[in-house]
Amino acid sequence: MPTSVSHRVQKRRDALRAAGLRPVQIWVPDTRRPGFEAECRRQAAIVAKADRADDTLNDFLDASLVDVDDWE
Repeated sequence: MPTSVSHRVQKRRDALRAAGLRPVQIWVPDTRRPGFEAECRRQAAIVAKADRADDTLNDFLDASLVDVDDWE
């Protein structure tokens, strides 16, 4: 017989499924892992270098901001 907590969880999951939703498992990087911060910095440096080398990027970003000026 399921425990009261597991029964409530199952009821909730059943209700979500009945509403047309389904569970999805997502794996993300472990931010506590040794070397994570260094890898983030390494990748950020690569992106920053690529951004500096792209002469059209700032014009593109400025043009795209026009679309969000009136967002609330």
